[in-house]
Order: sequence, then C-alpha cells, then structure tokens
Amino acid sequence: MQMKKILVISYHFNKKEDIAAIRLNGLAKYLVSFGWESLIVCGDTGESGGFITNEVLTGDATTIWRKILGLNTHSAIKDQLGIPSYKNKKTILDIILDLWAEIFAYPDVYKTWINPAIECGREILKNEKIDAIISSSGPPSVNLVAANLSKEFNIPWIADFRDLWTQNHYYPYSKIRRFFERRLELRTLSHATILTTVSQPLAEKLQELHKNKKVFAIPNGFDPEQLNPGIPVSEKLSITYTGILYQGRRDPEQLFKIVRALVNENVIDPSLIEINFYGYPEGWLIHDIKKYHLESIVKIHGMIPREISIQKQREAQILLLLTWNDPEEKGVYTGKLFDYLAARRPILSLGYTGGVVKDLLDQTRAGVHCSNEAELREYLLRAYREYRELGAVQYHGIGEEIMKYSHVEMARKFAEVLDAVTAGTTPMQG
Repeated sequence: MQMKKILVISYHFNKKEDIAAIRLNGLAKYLVSFGWESLIVCGDTGESGGFITNEVLTGDATTIWRKILGLNTHSAIKDQLGIPSYKNKKTILDIILDLWAEIFAYPDVYKTWINPAIECGREILKNEKIDAIISSSGPPSVNLVAANLSKEFNIPWIADFRDLWTQNHYYPYSKIRRFFERRLELRTLSHATILTTVSQPLAEKLQELHKNKKVFAIPNGFDPEQLNPGIPVSEKLSITYTGILYQGRRDPEQLFKIVRALVNENVIDPSLIEINFYGYPEGWLIHDIKKYHLESIVKIHGMIPREISIQKQREAQILLLLTWNDPEEKGVYTGKLFDYLAARRPILSLGYTGGVVKDLLDQTRAGVHCSNEAELREYLLRAYREYRELGAVQYHGIGEEIMKYSHVEMARKFAEVLDAVTAGTTPMQG
C-alpha cells in the first residue's frame, strides 16, 4: 500500500497532560494502519517524542512578560505573589490579568509561534510530497499557520477543533474582542476544506457559523494499549478525580454536601470512604472541604505525572467526572472521560442533565450520570451497599461499545475524511 503523508500542525503535540496533544498523538500512531504517515510541526511538546518531525520553540506571550517582570515562569503568578483564590470571586489581580489577555493575547498567547511555524511548514512542503494538512486547536494560532500553508501550496486542509474558537462557551473575552476575532475566524477558515470537531452538538454549532463548510464529528478516544489489565482496587471506597478543577464549573461541592449528609445520618462509615483529588490545591476547594468538615475523608494530593495518574484511576473504586451544569456543556466530552474509559472503573459523572457524556455512559454502561442531589444520593447509597457486600463497586462496561471510542476508531474516521478530500470527493461521514 502506497503511504500518503499529512502535515500535522499543533502547538502542543506530545505533551502528555494536554488533551489536544493526546488526540493527535493517537491519530499519528494509528493513521499508519490506514495508509497515512504523519509529519509534525509543533511548539512546546513538553518532552521529545517519536512522532515529532519539527519542534518550533518560541516563548509564549505569558512567559515573555513573566520574564520581563522578573517572575518565575513555571509557577502560578498568584502563588508567587501570595494572593489567595476565592470561589466565584475575582481578585484585582484576576481583573488585571484578564485585561492583559484581552489586549495582548490576540488571537492567543502563542501568537509568537505563528511565523516560525509557517516557515518550518514551508520547508517541509518544499521537500516532501504532502497530500493534506490537519491542524488541531486550540490554540487558535494553529489555524493561522495551516491556512497560510494550505493557501500557498494549494493542499487540502482539515481544521480540527478539540474546542471551538469564538463559539466556545468558555470564551473569556469581551463582546468587542469576540466581534473582531470572529471575523478572523471566518476569514481564516474560509481556506479550510473540511472542519471536524469532537461531538455532534459542537459540529452543529460550528456549521451554524461556517455555513458553506462540511463539518464532521469525530470524538476523542483512548489508546487501546492503555486499557487497564486488571489492577487491584483500593481497600477503601475511593472516589478519585484527576486533573484540573474550575470554580463553579467543575465543582465537587454537591458531592461533599451529600457525603456529609450520609455521614451525619450514620448511613455510611466515614472510616471506609475516601475522596481523592490529584491536581492543584485550589484555595476554594480547601475552603469547601472545611465547610463540610470532610478533612478526614477528602485528600488533595497535588499534581502527579500522567503515568501515576493513570495508575490512580485504575486503583479507584469510583472515578469522578465533573461537568458544568449548563446547556452549553451538552456537546462537551472532557478528555478525562476517555482516560476513565481505559481505566475500566465505574464512572460517576455530575453536571448537566443529558448531553453527550450521559449518552456515552448509557451506551457503554461504563458509569452513571447524576444531574441532581437525589440521583447522587441514590447512587452513593447503592455503591456503598455493593462495596460492603462484595468488597468493591462492580464495573459493568460493555467492551465492544467502549472500543468505539478508541484511538483506532478515531484514526479510521479521520482516514475516511483524508481519503475523500485527497481524491476530490466529499466524505460520506466523519
């Protein structure tokens, strides 16, 4: 089989903690099976990787300004200045940082990477027969790189969106900035052949803005080589969360409230349950733990390497997934969900009623989604009874359905799109 080649544009490619990087790393790994070889132009990978072709290192705008101000580039500014974080409340520093980003980070903090990356891609395209380009964003700057190269060399370009651009419901800037940035988005993506994103609701949203473009949904996935081989679970009824929390959005307070009530009612033994967070020790999280007097149950372990995070997921009795209880969240799969699928432990999802996360859990039976306190209470009681009777919360995931969310399936869908656009036809599906 004659191998075709794609040029992949991504700022974070092989950085283990970055979800967009995990998506592309899996894509490059398994596209080979479908006749496609990947050449990579990326920025900060976080580490060297076997797939890397060219790594274009430039300082992002945040790092540059931190150096100018004499601040550590690897620690949070608030931590360095001794300023605490408050739940649902912005400090003066938060406001200043937001204003800085509004003005200087356009279209994003990685803008210094755009021109060097274009030059790097140009050299590759001059020396290699490249059949198509794939960009994966965020950050949005990767689209500017891909648009320039696609236009200059007249090569099909698939613009892939892990997160939407100006339609992102987490969009942090003003309406004035969104107005100008949306014009940039429309102008930039006018050069794209196909748009892809991670869920059908997001694909429909993208189609509303880019009416003349074909848009396909290709979900993220997990590497099948990382499936849990059967690691023994913890002795306690452990509920584990790995990754970043967001104030008021990915918020465990509802869980704290119900656990506290069940302990007060003597329904569950507090010595048998533990709730573990592996991530930044947010001030508001510590406040909520104290608010519900759960210091003996809830533990914050700090950031850990990805390999250890995967190990902790496999050992957990229950894996906690937090989503924002907002209709805009209905089309969002968190990258953590796919890690959890590979861990093959029961998933407890809290957040928006319905949406793609609930659909996936119902389809795979890998866990349950609770959208209110009554459902959460019922689930915790059921899990606790099962734990006491059987020694562990039982896992009921359907392997065949779960494998539909593997990197192999994701690569197959991308290969279908690539085969079609390079043949000058319209893909039948994404």
